[in-house]
Amino acid sequence: MISCSGTGQDGELEKGVSWPSPRFTDNGNGTVTDHLTGLIWLKNANCEGLKTWANALTWCNNLASGSCGLSDGSSAGDWRLPNRYELESLLDMSRYDPALPSGHPFTGDPFAGVPSGDYWSSTTYAINTGSAWYVNLSIGVVNGGVKTAAGSVWPVRGGQ
Repeated sequence: MISCSGTGQDGELEKGVSWPSPRFTDNGNGTVTDHLTGLIWLKNANCEGLKTWANALTWCNNLASGSCGLSDGSSAGDWRLPNRYELESLLDMSRYDPALPSGHPFTGDPFAGVPSGDYWSSTTYAINTGSAWYVNLSIGVVNGGVKTAAGSVWPVRGGQ
């Protein structure tokens, strides 16, 4: 172990925001509120399966109450594909498979819980606009992937 004392590094300063308790609330209508970010997530993280990036954007924008277990009164246009930082905010780097906080209320595969695949963000990869950022929920890796590849889709609403 290397001491961080006197370095000014994150390990010494331990800056950040404490997670609220509870972190998430299952709203009972197919949605989950994240009290850390204020974002509202689709409870079923595996509702639609794999899609290309362009199809993921379209599908999220068309999601509405009556689909994927939603009974929240939402309309097409209320949901969107999260940006890189919104998706990354769900990660708990002390966990894996999935790298989500303990006790999270999200669902997906009825036998294995939330699938640990690559989840698209809406954020294009700047050095190659044919790629977009994704988050791998198995180990919390954030990386760029070709937009024509298949990835998982996890809609969000709220935020800026």
